[in-house]
Amino acid sequence: MSYTLVTDLARNAMMVAMLVAAPLLIVSLVIGLLVSILQTVTQIQEQTLSFVPKLLGVAATFLVGLPWMLQLLVEYTQRLFRSLPAMVN
Repeated sequence: MSYTLVTDLARNAMMVAMLVAAPLLIVSLVIGLLVSILQTVTQIQEQTLSFVPKLLGVAATFLVGLPWMLQLLVEYTQRLFRSLPAMVN
C-alpha cells in the first residue's frame, strides 16, 4: 500500500465526513446565533433556552437530509469495496 493510496483514502473519508456533518453543524450554528441574539435583545439569560431549538433544528435537518446522507455514505462504501482488490496488490 503506497503513501498516495493512504492519503487518497484519508482525504476521501474526511470529505465524506464533512459533507455528512456540514448541514447539521450549519443549522446548529445558525439557530444558536439567532437564539443568542434573541437572548441579548430580551435580556433572558436562560442556558436551556438555546438547547431545545438547536435539538429540534438538528433533528429536523437530519430527518430531511437522511436520504441524501445515506446515499452519500453508501456510494462511498461501494467505491471503497470496489477498490479493495487494487489495494491488496
